[in-house]
Formats: sequence, C-alpha cells, structure tokens
Amino acid sequence: MRNLFIPLLFTVSLSLHAAPAELDWLELLPPEDLAALEAMPEIEHIGAEAQGFSDGGGYLKQAPGLPEVMYSTRTVAALDNREIRLAGYPVPLESDEQGRFVEFFLVPYPGACIHVPPPPPNQIVLVRYPKGIRIDDIYAPLEVDGRLRIEAASNAAADAAYALGAAKVRVLE
Repeated sequence: MRNLFIPLLFTVSLSLHAAPAELDWLELLPPEDLAALEAMPEIEHIGAEAQGFSDGGGYLKQAPGLPEVMYSTRTVAALDNREIRLAGYPVPLESDEQGRFVEFFLVPYPGACIHVPPPPPNQIVLVRYPKGIRIDDIYAPLEVDGRLRIEAASNAAADAAYALGAAKVRVLE
C-alpha cells in the first residue's frame, strides 16, 4: 500500500503546481463571432482619427459604422471561473503610489488603441493585479495567469466582456 501512496502524492503535488491552461484569444469568441470575424472584409485604417481612433487618449471604444461583431459582448460560458494563462498587450488604466499598474486592459495585438479599430469587447480583458506591475512599454507583451470571469466592464476607455483576477503577470522577452 505504501508503494502506491508515494506516486499518488507526487501526482497530486505536480497537479497543484502545474501552470494554468494557456488560452488563445480566439477561444474567447463564441463560434458565431469567430465565423463573423473570419468572414469580415478588411477594415480601412486610413483616416482612423476621423473615425474616433487616435493616439491622443488611448481609447478602445469602437467608432460607429463597423460590422456588428466588432461590438460583440458575447462570451464563452465554459471559460467562466477558469484558471488560465493569456498573453497579450497592456493598455494601462490604474496605478498605485509606486507607479505600478494594478488595473489594465489586455488586448490581443499591440497598439490596439492607436490608429486602428480596437478589438471587440469579447477580445478585451480587464486585468486586476493588486501586486502591480511596471509597464514601461505597451508594445511589450505580457503573460498573465489568473482566474478568468465573465464580467462586463465599461469605462471611458473601453468595454470589456471578461475580467481576470491576476495571480502572476510577467513581461515576455
């Protein structure tokens, strides 16, 4: 009996320390949104500032007139309350007294708020990280581990369909 207990204990120990499941951004989309995005024509980026996208404020709000899927808040119910790992790019929101960001949006591509239409709300994740992280470069990707929640979040900068309580955030090299 003792010989069976040791491998079982080792297996349980490994599972407790295993990294969270790595999530791909496309997994955040319900199938109908994924199909609509794949079928969508190329979005014109010329004159982006006239359409409401500028580098002045770093806002992720969608301008009017885009295909419906670009405003989608539909989510994938099976992802709610899952421990995940997601890599993306930060849009800083709130910092602590030391200048570390404790709240930021995570988006799938760099410069999502500059000169191009931002991703739809179901491709924007509000990250809360009480420990805080210094963000010196919004073009440097981050990897975030934590519990994903289906949670609508809206502020002047953006609408997000998911929130992530981060346990660990690191800059990717």
